[in-house]
Amino acid sequence: MSLIWFTLVGFFTLVSSVQGYDGAGWVNAHATFYGGGDASGTMGGACGYGNLYSQGYGTNTAALSTALFNNGMSCGACFEIKCADDPRWCLPGSVVVTATNFCPPNNALPNNAGGWCNPPRQHFDLSQPVFQQIAQYRAGIVPVAYRRVPCKKRGGIRFTINGHSYFNLVLVTNVGGAGDVQSVSIKGSKTNWQPMSRNWGQNWQSNTNLNGQSLSFKVTTSDSRTIISNHVAPAGWSFGQTFSGAQFP
Repeated sequence: MSLIWFTLVGFFTLVSSVQGYDGAGWVNAHATFYGGGDASGTMGGACGYGNLYSQGYGTNTAALSTALFNNGMSCGACFEIKCADDPRWCLPGSVVVTATNFCPPNNALPNNAGGWCNPPRQHFDLSQPVFQQIAQYRAGIVPVAYRRVPCKKRGGIRFTINGHSYFNLVLVTNVGGAGDVQSVSIKGSKTNWQPMSRNWGQNWQSNTNLNGQSLSFKVTTSDSRTIISNHVAPAGWSFGQTFSGAQFP
């Protein structure tokens, strides 16, 4: 079981602030659903988050089509979605979801008859529970309007350290603000800042042996805001542990 060290561990600094997508207009798309009534089929996924319940994402999640997924760069982004222009199936209100998975294209089917996630369609495959908040189950697919919104998360950004001595694979989760991490740097107590490379989804890789050093992380999201979590992991950290750092306001 992962161990979470909370914000008392380190000193945290917010570096820069640039206005991003706040106030963005609504865009037309479509939505379907997957994962079953309890959303158990949405666990895992192309963003690498694993158990969405324990990671804090719950059932308010979506798989994005190729046009929206952006080769994993959109993992963690938040969208407000409402059913639109289909009074037979639409329900009032809207939902906010986090991008946690990829909806692959099906090139064997037409874009308007089963190939819902084919390029260039903008499409959300929602968890079934969240789909049923905006549309009736029997609809299957509905037109929607969506917009990017800030992610509101509880607690700090979480860093789960996996791998081994010369292969640090850090899963970055629970990111507020823009939500979609574009770059990560790591610093041991005996090293300078080192950029990490995206391995897949929101798993970030460093090939430096950082055993026995306290670890700091620098996270930048798509709105060019950067936040630093200093000495989040103590010198005695172990692989498999999760540590909680600073959070975007």
